[in-house]
Amino acid sequence: FPLFIQVLDHPPQDSPPPEGGRSPPEGSRGGVTKFLRARGPPQSSPLQGEGAQALRCVAMIVLGLTGSIGMGKSTTARMFAEEGVPVHDADAAVHALYEGEAVDPVEAAFPGTTREGRVDRALLAQAVVGKPDAMKRLEAIVHPLVAQARDRFLAEARTAGAPVVVLDIPLLFETGGDTLVDVVVVVSAAPEIQRQRVMERPGMTTEKFAALLAKQTPDAEKRRRADYIVDSGHGIEQARQQVREILAKVAKMPPKH
Repeated sequence: FPLFIQVLDHPPQDSPPPEGGRSPPEGSRGGVTKFLRARGPPQSSPLQGEGAQALRCVAMIVLGLTGSIGMGKSTTARMFAEEGVPVHDADAAVHALYEGEAVDPVEAAFPGTTREGRVDRALLAQAVVGKPDAMKRLEAIVHPLVAQARDRFLAEARTAGAPVVVLDIPLLFETGGDTLVDVVVVVSAAPEIQRQRVMERPGMTTEKFAALLAKQTPDAEKRRRADYIVDSGHGIEQARQQVREILAKVAKMPPKH
């Protein structure tokens, strides 16, 4: 997934954890215990293909989690994690690559775009944005590394016997990632709530907000294509209840693939 394009311009925004920053108490992961009990033992079936196709595993449900900027996707991802569900954060994976595996090949392809052992996103953006050939070279470097990180996560979760995992992908629809998951969950809120949240971010302007929205599939279209919707506009606890309801429903369904 070409998430590095978004990451170039927008480093991750840390938001306060749910419930005033408290971590879930030990032993509070009853949601996944109930989920495992309801789903029963995994059903075996041969995998088809490799790489991206490997996530089409009959023994494990793959949820694709997405949502436009300011909708509360990251907080919702933490809620799934608090229920004991393994979550793969695609943005975090790209940032990790820019501090690890991608550094040397990026520097070789775009000299002067790294600083102190990491990719400097601002310098890299200057080297590739608006330059199709350069962007293709960057894609050739980053795409395989992103896919490898995702596949490692899925393989580890599958080996551990996880009945469900979440792929947190901001540009799920934009990159065609919805075709590679069993269930799509969209996090949404009223436009005025979205705007208020985004405009509170440091350095945000009306122009930047409009430019970000222009790069993303409209919220109405995301909602139309979703299997489930988490409405984050009515408080943490209501959103958490929606997450638990989704897990209860997913426990009763077979994977699509």
